[in-house]
Amino acid sequence: MHAPVRTSPPAETPVSLTEVKAHCRVDHDDDDAVLTALLNAAVSHLDGWTGILGRAMVTQSWRQEFAGFGCLRLPVGPVASIASITYYDADNEQQTLADSLYVLRHNALGAYVDLKPDQNWPGTYPRVDAVSVTYVAGTVAADVPAALKAAIMLLVSHWNEHREAVTEGAMTELPMAVNALIAPYRRMNL
Repeated sequence: MHAPVRTSPPAETPVSLTEVKAHCRVDHDDDDAVLTALLNAAVSHLDGWTGILGRAMVTQSWRQEFAGFGCLRLPVGPVASIASITYYDADNEQQTLADSLYVLRHNALGAYVDLKPDQNWPGTYPRVDAVSVTYVAGTVAADVPAALKAAIMLLVSHWNEHREAVTEGAMTELPMAVNALIAPYRRMNL
């Protein structure tokens, strides 16, 4: 399976700059650019396929390619909907699969595309990207779990206080609370 590709990033972050400033006890605008950069870095650290959560926090679009039809597992969740499924037919012409043929399902391993009863997958051309599923993952920012929002604000606050990579004093690691807050939401491979 190919690595998923984000086709549309989230339109907003799980927490706002105002919330970050309140958490950091910053009551001026002088550090807005720095705090915004740290907020974006914290979200990138956690969010998406390459983030340590391995899941989408705020609504975004992804594309997953497959060598053919079968179990079309969608690795970045939570999956809200399927935008489209395209495939290369036996003549190597790109086609769009009718949504009347498939259904989005979820199980312990996550979301996947399955055939509806009494339907068959069409034939595909032999290529590594024969089938492409574009889907929407994540939720609205207001529905992101409070623990993930708290973890983001802790990261931003920690990075704001410790702006250098290394200090002469005691070296500090990421706050342990961050790991505890995000642990229930990390994608785990079974």
